[in-house]
Amino acid sequence: MITTHTLKFSYGKDTNFNFPDIKTAEGQSLLITGGSGRGKTTLLHILGGLLKPISGRVLVGGTDITQLSEKKLDHFRGQNIGLVLQQSFFVASLNVLDNVVLAAWLANGKKPFDEAKELLAQLGLGEQWHKLPSQLSIGQQQRVSIARALINKPKLLLADEPTSSLDDENALIVADMLDGLAKQFGSALIIVTHDQRLKDRFANQISL
Repeated sequence: MITTHTLKFSYGKDTNFNFPDIKTAEGQSLLITGGSGRGKTTLLHILGGLLKPISGRVLVGGTDITQLSEKKLDHFRGQNIGLVLQQSFFVASLNVLDNVVLAAWLANGKKPFDEAKELLAQLGLGEQWHKLPSQLSIGQQQRVSIARALINKPKLLLADEPTSSLDDENALIVADMLDGLAKQFGSALIIVTHDQRLKDRFANQISL
């Protein structure tokens, strides 16, 4: 579902990254670990089309996103890539349900309220959809981010440090949810993290 070849990225002259090749199939999960400054978030942003590498290829479902124009990339990302970032970037004035549905509306003009409610219920938020994001705990907000990332049934699900701010119990709950839902939706899941608690949870791993 996602394959990369010889990705390179540079911040100026002094910070250069050469990333290992990745191949992750439909429903498969990959954990990418590494210490601070090793380029984990940079790599995730390249995989999601938020940054463009100086060389190399990123194929998502057979489409090389490094060759798309900015407009085509925005459209492709909305329909095929789900992002769970370190900051949630909710619309503060919208309730949980509307924040999830908004992601679908921006991508394809649809408002799948029933699907969003079902997804939120799967994530243990069936009684919380009417609340504002600010009224939820950090763990609950993280699950809303997962719902928003999955609402369009993406080919690729990317998560940047999804458990770093959670306690042990909630960290494992979120990891299990990400893995289980990726399999359910047939998405390739890539998690980048320095959270050592996840190393025993995922069989497929690479370290930067």
